[in-house]
Amino acid sequence: MNDANLEMTDKIGYLLFKKGIIDAQMLEKALNAKVNDKSKVKRNLAQILVQDFKFDHDIIFREVAILYAFRELETRPEEIPENRLESIKNMINGAGEELKKEMLDNCIIPFMFDERNKEKLIIAAIDPTDRNIPKIAFGLNAKKYEVIFIKKKDYEKLINIILPPENAFLKAMQEESNLDIEENDEASLDEQELDAEINKSALINLVEGALVEGVRKGASDIHFIPKSGNKTHIMFRIDGNLQTWYVQENTLPEAVVAVIKDRAKGMDRFEREMAQDGFIQREIDNVIIRFRVSILPMVGTELKNKFESVVIRILDDRKVIRDLDKLGLAGTARKSFEKAINEPQGMVILTGPTGSGKSTTLVAALYQVITPEVNVLTVEDPVEYVIEGARQLKIGFKMNFEQAIRAILRHDPDIVLVGEMRDKETAEIAIKLANTGHLTFSTLHTNDAPSAVSRLYKMGIEPFLIAYAINLIVAQRLVRRLCPVCKKKVTNFDEALMNAAELNIAEWRNYTIYEPVGCPECNNTGYKGRLAIHEALYFTKEIRQLIVKSGDEVDEESLRSQARKDGTLTLREAGLEKVKMGLTSIEEVLSETSEL
Repeated sequence: MNDANLEMTDKIGYLLFKKGIIDAQMLEKALNAKVNDKSKVKRNLAQILVQDFKFDHDIIFREVAILYAFRELETRPEEIPENRLESIKNMINGAGEELKKEMLDNCIIPFMFDERNKEKLIIAAIDPTDRNIPKIAFGLNAKKYEVIFIKKKDYEKLINIILPPENAFLKAMQEESNLDIEENDEASLDEQELDAEINKSALINLVEGALVEGVRKGASDIHFIPKSGNKTHIMFRIDGNLQTWYVQENTLPEAVVAVIKDRAKGMDRFEREMAQDGFIQREIDNVIIRFRVSILPMVGTELKNKFESVVIRILDDRKVIRDLDKLGLAGTARKSFEKAINEPQGMVILTGPTGSGKSTTLVAALYQVITPEVNVLTVEDPVEYVIEGARQLKIGFKMNFEQAIRAILRHDPDIVLVGEMRDKETAEIAIKLANTGHLTFSTLHTNDAPSAVSRLYKMGIEPFLIAYAINLIVAQRLVRRLCPVCKKKVTNFDEALMNAAELNIAEWRNYTIYEPVGCPECNNTGYKGRLAIHEALYFTKEIRQLIVKSGDEVDEESLRSQARKDGTLTLREAGLEKVKMGLTSIEEVLSETSEL
């Protein structure tokens, strides 16, 4: 079909094809689907591409908006004034249940009345060609209306601000009467009394509600902490900090923990003296979320109580990063990282404390090298994220971590991820894999990159193996990102802080840097989200020679000195670069890093 015929047949298809968004083969498939479309309402090519062929909604419909001259909403949802949000909310809620449902189902928002023409309603839609728009405009009594295009991701943010999703469990819990128990002076826990507590549905709603709310608030962990006086504190870890979410009173803490155990796989409700690990899976907002449950016995002040602390890690695959640009790697660290993961063999080690984002970085690295032509095997205990294209070994009581590592050698791997080098045996096998033609990824718990070399040396790994098996060691930390809504420029520097960190105030006045303030958007913390900072120790010829020449111990200072000559930034220096970019504050970087 030539260009003229194609344009007459389908303008949208012609535009997308000419811009290279779809190729000729996809265009032909979409046109065939349009001809054979059995839907009640005829769909245009853009709708077919998004719904049937899973193309990115915003890319396709932005082009549709350009083609038909629809304006695009350029205001970010978080920048829309409070009074405008309230006005939109009132219009949606005042439209009646049927029309409200129609708007929400079709992602259409009555945005505002035109300031120049008060009778004209501006309607924002993720699909400005949606056939329901005239009906909705009529239902809203608009004498005139204009349709503008809103990106799907902006619509979702905006609707969550205006009409946050209801937590059905918390609503049900509020409708229940308060949980009251009778005091019991017996020296041992009364199992019948506990059963009566557990069977009250408000407790089930509390636990399920916490799971839903934790996911929606972007928490990494949910803590259930028993307290004397029949209280349980429930806390969310958000951006690295624990925040109290709810306090359950007048309820045996054992009952709350028992409900969690009942709702998790692999846990014994009646075992209260030993550590237990379990697993929960739920569908929340149409997404499968996995939860890893850890329970530890703890000391209480009352003899009859058997207190246990519960921490639930939220594993949300939507947080998996596949794009290296989103990791925050910059400069020498980025070049070294890309070079190391594209070697045919050798080891890449991520180091840092628990919760520093090591797994996230490793998974992102794996996604750069996974192809159908390579066999990618992972040994993790426990598995945190499902990695498409990798075979993730299942650790259990019949095959432990060490057995899985040994078995991998016989399973024809090309690329291997060893979750953590926790002892000499694991480290030796991982090093052996790296030395025998496999690209190997792993983690260690050390403070910085040079000390990871010392750690392996102290484990008993030969210096020449360390020197020639490893391509790169990356130390990582997470620092809180300044809230983009309320951050303000620094005008007065804290002299004591700057002097203690040996930072020259006169030099720093040349940069535009920011400090936290606090607003409703960031829960008055001044920070929203986190970003990673990196120290990348690439194994150059000089670094390898220093390690091979190690005597009784590795000279970490020599490694640091050579790394600096090679262009490596320390964690603190990498963090201060992020400060200069306006992403975080000096105080945050200094609190999360130490100058070695």
